[in-house]
Amino acid sequence: MILKIFPENPDPRKIQIVLECLRDGGVIIYPTDTVYSIGCDMLQIKSVERVAAIKGVKADKANFSVIFNDLSHIAEFTKPFNTEIYKLMKKTLPGPFTYILNASNKVPKIFQSRKKTIGIRVPDNIIARQLVEEYGNPLISTSVYDEDEILEYTTDPELIHEKYNNLVDIVIDGGYGDNVASTVVDCTGETIEIIRQGKGELDLF
Repeated sequence: MILKIFPENPDPRKIQIVLECLRDGGVIIYPTDTVYSIGCDMLQIKSVERVAAIKGVKADKANFSVIFNDLSHIAEFTKPFNTEIYKLMKKTLPGPFTYILNASNKVPKIFQSRKKTIGIRVPDNIIARQLVEEYGNPLISTSVYDEDEILEYTTDPELIHEKYNNLVDIVIDGGYGDNVASTVVDCTGETIEIIRQGKGELDLF
């Protein structure tokens, strides 16, 4: 189904419909502050495998990010990191950045990369953050790509629904999405490194 939710003031009843779907192991497509994402509960392995199948990859080889509603629960899923990285994340999040950090043992092995890292997102999108906050577990995030050679990402939720209607349980229509992905910042080495320049401009901070 497609579910229209206004990003400025999400309807609590519709949010509850999505939360019930997630609890039942459902897979959803939802808006972020960058592109639309396919997601599910990070801790439900069968759901993660289902998302991987939609993307045509094996779950243990997929580079999924994880959506949090704020920084307060990130420490549960990451190994300790230095104050400089925390200050940078606090300045830039919520925002269009993905931070690569070393994963803790709480992250399911199937979801960790071979490097034992995890990509952290706190999007500047009320719908995405409210879902995570009310659900209680982080949601995985992988971008909805377009098969067009020019347009890398699909921005129209109606078109997304047409394409994925039989693959996911709910498509949230939160208005037109962006077509530029997040900036990926690797914080696992000795220096902070931008490994993909996207919508977020780290230089501004």
